[in-house]
Amino acid sequence: MVLSFQVEAERQAQAPARPGLTVGVDLGVTHLAVTADTAGEVRYEPNPKHLDEALELLRRLSRRVSRRQGPDRRTGRRPSRRWERANAERNRVQHRVANLRADALHKFTTRLAGDYGTVVVEDLNVAGMLKNRRLARRVADAGFGEIRRQLTYKTVWHGGRIVVADRWHPSSKTCSDCGAVKAKLPLHVRTFDCDECPW
Repeated sequence: MVLSFQVEAERQAQAPARPGLTVGVDLGVTHLAVTADTAGEVRYEPNPKHLDEALELLRRLSRRVSRRQGPDRRTGRRPSRRWERANAERNRVQHRVANLRADALHKFTTRLAGDYGTVVVEDLNVAGMLKNRRLARRVADAGFGEIRRQLTYKTVWHGGRIVVADRWHPSSKTCSDCGAVKAKLPLHVRTFDCDECPW
């Protein structure tokens, strides 16, 4: 028998630790996020890559499952007990990866929402990134969409606000000092040097 119930809880109004500060969040694959606030503090959030760590074990367990006699809906064949045990072991590893990812993302987003009054995130085309066969697994493992979803409701809980930066705004090409915009900025250029600023 399965029992489910719903609880409605009231949350105490909270205030962020530094309500006057704004933080920008730049999501990536090498680093899960690079955060820069208006106080000049830049932090690199490491990407734990939980799926990459467990990938070899998952491949081995999947091979073991494929070698057992599994279920077949067309013929009505039931799975063998050895298949059920091997499948349960593979499922445990997949659940552990999902739980580790969820824990890391919750800790990261809770820290941001609790520290800053305004959180600025970029409007990423996550669905488009998942179509790129070279990036898809790492983008899905990082959980870009989940980070934005969690920040959306956690900033409200902590009395802050979230700002979604326009997808087409040339933020990487714009000088933060004088506001000049470079016409071209190739991907191999990792440090921005303004042509207009005198120093």
